[in-house]
Amino acid sequence: MRCVIARFPFDLTRSGVLESMNGIKPERVSGESVIIGRRTYPVKQVGQVVTRQDRRDFSAGEVLRAMAQLGFTCRDLPKASAPTRVLSPLQRASAALGASVAA
Repeated sequence: MRCVIARFPFDLTRSGVLESMNGIKPERVSGESVIIGRRTYPVKQVGQVVTRQDRRDFSAGEVLRAMAQLGFTCRDLPKASAPTRVLSPLQRASAALGASVAA
């Protein structure tokens, strides 16, 4: 499959990516990832190994799109949860009183 990563065209195949990643130790995943074989790799690591380019030259989205088209399982960043509201002791006390009065 022909894809463009960091403005350069690449002819990638599923077997070629598997061969390129063979023997590469996965780094710690903290964001988007790709499952290749039985290992989970960070997207930027996969892009660097497959394209032989610096990680700063391409976006994770470019590599994710290419790996998904080749049939690899890709995982996006987990959705950020809403920030937890921290209540002061006074707010907690008034909330407890308001709850007991309403009950």
